[in-house]
Amino acid sequence: MTALGSESRPLRVAVIGSGPSGFYAAEAFFKADPVVEVDVFDRLPTPYGLVRGGVAPDHQKIKNVIKVYERIASNERFRFLGNVFVGKDISVASLQEYYDAILFTCGAETDRRLGIPGEDLPGSYTATEFVGWYNAHPDYRDRNFDLSGKVAVVIGQGNVAMDVSRILAKTVNELKETDIAAHALEALSKSNIKEIYLIGRRGPAQAKFTPPEIKEIGVLEDCEPVVKKEDLILNPESAQELEDSGNKQNKKNYETLVEFSERDDRNTSKKYICRFLEGPVAIKGDGKVQSVVLAKNKLVGEAGNQWAEATGETVEIPCDIFFRSIGYRGIAVPGVPFEERKGIFPNEKGRILEGGAHIPGLYAAGWIKRGPSGVIGTNKPDAYETVDMILEDLGSLSPCANPSTDALIQKLGADGVRVVTFDDWKRIDEAEVAQGKAAGKPREKFASTPDMLKVLDS
Repeated sequence: MTALGSESRPLRVAVIGSGPSGFYAAEAFFKADPVVEVDVFDRLPTPYGLVRGGVAPDHQKIKNVIKVYERIASNERFRFLGNVFVGKDISVASLQEYYDAILFTCGAETDRRLGIPGEDLPGSYTATEFVGWYNAHPDYRDRNFDLSGKVAVVIGQGNVAMDVSRILAKTVNELKETDIAAHALEALSKSNIKEIYLIGRRGPAQAKFTPPEIKEIGVLEDCEPVVKKEDLILNPESAQELEDSGNKQNKKNYETLVEFSERDDRNTSKKYICRFLEGPVAIKGDGKVQSVVLAKNKLVGEAGNQWAEATGETVEIPCDIFFRSIGYRGIAVPGVPFEERKGIFPNEKGRILEGGAHIPGLYAAGWIKRGPSGVIGTNKPDAYETVDMILEDLGSLSPCANPSTDALIQKLGADGVRVVTFDDWKRIDEAEVAQGKAAGKPREKFASTPDMLKVLDS
C-alpha cells in the first residue's frame, strides 16, 4: 500500500475556512516534507475571512497581508472551493470520503451575549452585524441601522469596539475613499449621531484596544475625544500594572487618554466619550432602545488579575442605538463535537476531542481552536502547531476512499452547488477593483453572492 504523503499518494487535507488560519495552515503543509494537497473551503465565494469581512475599511494597510495569501494560493497543490457550506451543502462524513484529514479554521462567527433585559430591543445590535454591514458581507447587507438618533453606545473596549465607534465618528469625507460598502456610506452620510460612548467594565489601565487605535480618535476630522480626568485616577494595583514591562501597550493607551483629558474643546459636531468602570445591566425603551442602565464598578484583586465588581450604584444614560462588542463565539458544525461554554471545538493542540479522546482525522486551528484572541499574525504559530499534529498522526490516518477533488466538485455540482475556484475569485476581485476605481475607492465590493456569481457568467 502506498504511504500517505508520497508523490503517488499525497496526503489530502480539507481546510474549512479561508481566513488567516486556513492560509497559514496551507503554508505550513507546503513547507513540510510529505507531499500534501490542500483544498480550502469557504461558505462564501470570497476568500480571506475577517481580513476581507472584519478589518475596518479605513485600515487598508492591514489588508496588505492578502499578498501573502495570494502567494500561498499560487502553489500547484492548493485549491479553493468557495461557495460551499460544509455542514449544509455537504456533511463532514461525506467530506471524509474525499480527504484523509479535515482541519477546521472556521473562526468565531457569532457574538457573546450580555444576558441583560432589553438586549433584543430594536436598536440593539452586535458588533458583528455592523462590521459585516459596512464591509459588504452578504449575511448583513440588508441590515437597517437607525442612525437618526443622537446617541450611540458601544459596550466593550477592544479593537472591534474601536472600529464600530470610529466608523460612527468619522465624516463621509474620511470614509469615501475607503472600500466601505456603498450602502453603508450612503446611510452614514445621513447619520445624526452626535455622541458616541465607548464603555468598559474595567479601568483605563485594563482597556484592550491597541495604542494606534486610541490615538486615531484624537485626529478625527469633526469629532473630539472626551475623557474626564477623575476617570483616570488609578487604584494602586492598576498603577502597578502600568509599571510592569509586559504592559507597555496599556501604558501607552493610558498616556493617550491623559492627553485627551487635557485638551481644550475644539467645538466639533461629534463627541467621542470614553467611560470606564461601568457595565450595562439593562437596556430600556418602549418598542425601541431609549436608554441604558450602567452599573458602577470597582476593581478587586491583585495587580495583573483584577476584575470588575458592581458597587451597587447605577447610572442611566440616553441611548438611541446600542452595540455590544464583548467577544465572539464559534458556531457548531453538524458531526463535530462542540464545547458550548467556550464556543470552540474541544481539542488538544488542535486534535479535536470527544470524551477526552482524539477523533482520528479531525483537527482545528485559529479561533475555533483557542477562542477569539490575538491579531492576524497570532494565527500563524497556532496553525503551524495543528499542522505539526496532523503530520505527527500521518502514520495512523485512514486513507480516504475517493482521493479526487474533481470527483467532489462533480458531486457538488450534481447537488446544485456552484463551486467558486480561486481563478473565479480573481475575476470577482478584478471586477470589484474596476468598480472601485470608477468611484475613487480601492474597490467596490459585491455585497451578495448572486452578484458575484453574475460576474462569472458574464
